[in-house]
Amino acid sequence: MEYIKTSSPKSGVILIELNRPEKRNALNNATLQEITDYLQQLEADSSVKAVVITGNSQCFAAGADLNELSKLDVVSIQQDLRPQLWKRIDEFSKPLIMAINGYAFGAGFELALHGDIVLAGENAQFALPEIGLGMLPGAGGTQRLARLVGQQLTMRWAMTGEMISAQTALQHGITSQVCPVGLTVQYAVELAEKIAKQAPLAIRVIKQSLKSIHEVTLSQGLKLERQHFVWLAATQDRQEGINAFLEKRKPEFRGV
Repeated sequence: MEYIKTSSPKSGVILIELNRPEKRNALNNATLQEITDYLQQLEADSSVKAVVITGNSQCFAAGADLNELSKLDVVSIQQDLRPQLWKRIDEFSKPLIMAINGYAFGAGFELALHGDIVLAGENAQFALPEIGLGMLPGAGGTQRLARLVGQQLTMRWAMTGEMISAQTALQHGITSQVCPVGLTVQYAVELAEKIAKQAPLAIRVIKQSLKSIHEVTLSQGLKLERQHFVWLAATQDRQEGINAFLEKRKPEFRGV
C-alpha cells in the first residue's frame, strides 16, 4: 500500500496511518480505496477487534486532493467512486477510532466524522473550508456534523469555513477527549485495546444501535435495541460474562 501504513500495536488492535505527508495527507481516491480495501480485509479477520486511524503529529488530513477534483466535470463527478468508498467506510462493523492531531479539514474532517469515537490532540483543528472554493462538503460533512452539533453551528461553520479548536470540538461532542499531542495515538490505541477485550458481538450491536439513532424514531430504536438484547441472550459470550462476574474472575470472550 502506497498511501497508508498499518501496524498492530496491541492485541486485537490495528493502527492505520495516512501516509501522504508531502500532500498533508490530502485524501485522493487512491488513499480512500486503500483504506476501504484494508478495512474489508479487517472485517473478515476475527482476530481484529478495533481499528484506529490517524495521520501524523502535524496533520490528520488537510482535505480532498484538489488536483484530482479539478479534473472532474459534471459528468465525471457523477461517476466518481468516492460516494461508494465513503459508504464502505461507514458500513465497517467494528469499532473505528479516529486519532486527530493538527489539521482535519474538509474531507479530513469528514473522515473523522466517520469514526465511532474521536480523540483529538491539543493542536487539532477542524474545519469545512469548501465554501472558499465555491463548494459544499460532499462526503457527509453537513449531515453528520449537524447531527452532532445542531443546525445553527453547522450553518455557521459550513458557510464561513471557520476553524474549530480541539476544545470547541470537545465542548460540542465532535470529539470525546482532548489529549497531549504526543499522546493522542497512544491514548487511542489504549482505548481500542480496552474495547478489544470486550465481547465482540455485543460491541457490534452497540455500534449498530447507536448508528441508527438518526434514522429511526425513538420507538423504533427501542425496539431495535430490545431485539439486539434478546439476540445476545443466545450467545455464549453473554453467559460467559455473567458467569465470570458471579465467579469473580475476568471473562474470556470468544465472539460466539
